[in-house]
Amino acid sequence: MIDITEETAEGLLEIRATGRVTEQDYETILIPALTRALDWGAPVRLLYQVGPDFEGYSAGALWADARLGLKHWRGFGKIAVVTDSDKIEAGVRMFGFTLPCPVRTFDLDEIDAARLWLRESLGTIHFEEIGADALQVQLIGRLDSASYKTRSPDLDAYAAAHDRFRLMVDLRRFEGWQGPSALGEHVNLVRHHRHQPYRIAVVGDKSWMKLAETLLPLMLDAKAKYFDEDDYAAGRAWLLT
Repeated sequence: MIDITEETAEGLLEIRATGRVTEQDYETILIPALTRALDWGAPVRLLYQVGPDFEGYSAGALWADARLGLKHWRGFGKIAVVTDSDKIEAGVRMFGFTLPCPVRTFDLDEIDAARLWLRESLGTIHFEEIGADALQVQLIGRLDSASYKTRSPDLDAYAAAHDRFRLMVDLRRFEGWQGPSALGEHVNLVRHHRHQPYRIAVVGDKSWMKLAETLLPLMLDAKAKYFDEDDYAAGRAWLLT
């Protein structure tokens, strides 16, 4: 049997295999869940948990698994296999290198570590209101175009409620963009709201991020200042002054 224990709009999918897994489990549970995850446009981050009561796969399930892998060969971003089965761990080590994405095994008591590994490089954008007309935007990990499409409506809604606002851009955990399409989404978002921010504080930990202090005033009608990651509090104070 296969149970879906979590699925998110960011392409994170958790499943648990118990008892005997059949072809029907693939057809009615796993494949629809994977299709939903792929529809978001981001690579799927899969956590596959195999419990101690797992009894194996039927012949039809093995064939369904092979067809699923071939059909969605390029659809996975990361796969974490959580199990205490030595046989399954050995199989992952033997064949995992053939997959076009990182694959790791974790013991059952390491499931939280597996979740962290799946999420740690998954790009995301966080918004937080830090004042009456001040918004903090935190870029985390490596962003893909789906990250912008998912969160842009939130920024649009905030901008619609504020003619002008102050903006804090937190880049301390930012790792870059996953390809030119993600960078294009970023540029489009900046262009769409270019007239609204009037004061921008940028906090980062890499030398190239300091360029924002020079480039942002050329792109936006705003005063911008860069702060090193250790000066986060100073940057926030400057923004809210």
